[in-house]
Amino acid sequence: MAMAMTMAMYKPIKGQEEEDNGNGNKSLESNDEDGVGGDHTIVDDSKSFILPTHSKQQHHQQRLKQQQQQRLVSLDVFRGLTVALMILVDDAGGVLPAINHSPWNGLTLADVVMPFFLFMVGVSLGLTYKKLPSKAVATRKAILRALKLLLIGLFLQGGFLHGLNDLTFGVDMVQIRWMGILQRIAIGYLIGAMCEIWLKGDNHVASGLSMLRKYQLQWGVVVVLVSLYLSLLYGLYVPDWEYQIPVAASSSSPKIFRVKCGVRGTTGSACNAVGMIDRTVLGIQHLYRKPIYARTKACSINSPDYGPLPPEAPSWCQAPFDPEGLLSSVMAIVTCLVGLHYGHIIVHFKEHKDRILHWMVPSTCFVVLGLVLDLSGMHVNKALYTFSYMCVTAGAAGIVFTGIYMLVDVCGFRRPTLVLEWMGMHALMIFILATSNVLPVVLQGFYWKQPGNNILRLIGIGR
Repeated sequence: MAMAMTMAMYKPIKGQEEEDNGNGNKSLESNDEDGVGGDHTIVDDSKSFILPTHSKQQHHQQRLKQQQQQRLVSLDVFRGLTVALMILVDDAGGVLPAINHSPWNGLTLADVVMPFFLFMVGVSLGLTYKKLPSKAVATRKAILRALKLLLIGLFLQGGFLHGLNDLTFGVDMVQIRWMGILQRIAIGYLIGAMCEIWLKGDNHVASGLSMLRKYQLQWGVVVVLVSLYLSLLYGLYVPDWEYQIPVAASSSSPKIFRVKCGVRGTTGSACNAVGMIDRTVLGIQHLYRKPIYARTKACSINSPDYGPLPPEAPSWCQAPFDPEGLLSSVMAIVTCLVGLHYGHIIVHFKEHKDRILHWMVPSTCFVVLGLVLDLSGMHVNKALYTFSYMCVTAGAAGIVFTGIYMLVDVCGFRRPTLVLEWMGMHALMIFILATSNVLPVVLQGFYWKQPGNNILRLIGIGR
């Protein structure tokens, strides 16, 4: 899985003020709106006075010391754990199919990585956009940051770095892949930021119910997105369609495959509304060319791994399908908004027991609801990002995050997680090196006489 995470580290909105909601005198600051890396600190506002005998520099150093002592480390550790899982499933997924992405319905370790990143984007947004001096300025900066993520995603996953063994690069705009991991995260980040900037009330938060009232418009957006997704997934009619793939001989005409559908409301591999929307809007030539369903038993004799087509394989087995498509990204946005709610809990509740309670109750409900929906026929499916999949993975993210918070920030077991903390703070760099061919390009760029005589061949990697 070319699972990417997010991405860029940004500074906080200039002039951003802390919100005093009456639940305590501590507030959380973050310079990581997109959930990728950065500092998360809790500041004690009761000590923010200047003694006449202290210089400004001494006061500033005192504030920095307080911030370092009360930093909320669990955010970085959770992100670092997700980065580690990404690397694990990318490198070991081919050897251990049990942890690789599920060929279609079902849930594996690899399938939780993307929702975990989206969840953390939402948590970070809740910490960043607490109270803003200018909504217009915050909106402009949020749009610019989302555009940066989109451009990085297009460069890393649009097909620019390819043909590594021949040291070729460049992308044919006729076939560029428009969607991808970073593009999806950029969309989730932008919608989440707009909701946090524009769609929250001014009322005081003293309980869980009052917090829901404060953010009721954001939950209204969640209801609209879920309703839109379910209506399109189960309501759109999917007609027959066709695709073509080139043959080995360049002079020969491409081979055309026709897929029979003519159905409505199915979530099978060939005739679902998710794929139809992407083929119609984006164009089939711009979709991911190594579909996950090529690992199903119907399409691979080595299932659940990729392999040769079995006899009588269905016609859709080699058709492009984007796992980060348009309709599935609608439900991915919901994951961001769920994470945003968990960020609100950090902002408004200062006691550990209150935070843990308000995290664990919805997390457990999400997991139970997702499993019930799966047993009822709405299967957990990452490629389609079904509602049941969103519930199970968002709930799992909440439970894991709560466990890390208890371990690191409550119990103080920070030393065993230092490596994960560092990985979480340098997420973009690790992503580029580990999953986007930059490191292979560098290693294969140094060769002796022929491109094949490179460092990778010397140590027995590649061909």
